[in-house]
Amino acid sequence: MATMLDVSLRAGVSKATVSRVLNGTGQVKESTRKQVFRAMEELGYRPNFLARSLAHRTSNSIGLVLSTFDGFYFGRLLQQASRQTETHGKQLIVTDGHDAPARELEAVQMLADRQCDAIVLYTRHMSEKEIMSLIHSIGVPLVVINRDVSQARERCVFFEQQDAAFQAVDYLIAQGHREIGCITVPINTPTGKARLEGYRKALEQHGIAWDERRVKNGDSKMQSGYERCQELLESGVKFTALFAGNDDMALGASKALHQAGLRIPEDISLFGFDDAPSAAWLEPGLSTVYLPIDNMITTAIDQAIRLANDEPLEPIPPFTGTLVLRDSVTKGPYYDGPQDSE
Repeated sequence: MATMLDVSLRAGVSKATVSRVLNGTGQVKESTRKQVFRAMEELGYRPNFLARSLAHRTSNSIGLVLSTFDGFYFGRLLQQASRQTETHGKQLIVTDGHDAPARELEAVQMLADRQCDAIVLYTRHMSEKEIMSLIHSIGVPLVVINRDVSQARERCVFFEQQDAAFQAVDYLIAQGHREIGCITVPINTPTGKARLEGYRKALEQHGIAWDERRVKNGDSKMQSGYERCQELLESGVKFTALFAGNDDMALGASKALHQAGLRIPEDISLFGFDDAPSAAWLEPGLSTVYLPIDNMITTAIDQAIRLANDEPLEPIPPFTGTLVLRDSVTKGPYYDGPQDSE
């Protein structure tokens, strides 16, 4: 069986250099890295990561705890996390937090016991107090994604949910819609509360009265969007536009609208959130909010690496959304913008 010494001799470098390449530490030229990996391949060398982690109290890995593995959003997050971790020469270890604070705590502790260099936690329910307690008690550097932790801005990567929802509803109002329905993502989460508050604030800014009959609480799934939209239609409450808290529910709502004989956007304008791949394939294409999840998880992984290396840290600015305007929105009955000249 080939050893690290064999690799160093074949690559023409020292054992220390081979070690730095395997651990992703120190300054190693790219050409030297390629020499080492070529030698490893030629010799069939496989480093014993378990033995090294026990000896050095590190597994040369980054842990990631996710709320759930469902949907394109978490699939895209996981793919980008894996790619970014590899660029640092480390491995990604992923586990499920089951969307519950107690299970997330267990998952973080399990990753810490495995000697991860740092851990990234995606949480939807854990309170700031619980997060701060975890940061101080866990023996591994921790970065939190999806939550604004005001006491540790250098350790949290979050998105301005309320502002993004405000922009979407403000756009619908600017297009002449005043009766706007809303289907929320789970309202027991900070994300659900923030997006609903953005909807409320946009109405308030334009002097539009809040009408709770136009708001239905969903669970982020297509079936929920379909059923909540049916409830809106059956209630008889008037709405000329519908803001869905995510694209999956917008797609579900679109089916309910079509089944009711209503056209998008001629009868009802439709706006989503997340810019899922399916949004562009809806007919007509779904207007939505782009959420930069790739950049967010990349930033979280990079910050986790800095923490693990004891490098200086700066607070991470919040990420913001971008409106992606397609064909699912048209002018409403109160539109008073530029008129076509004869």
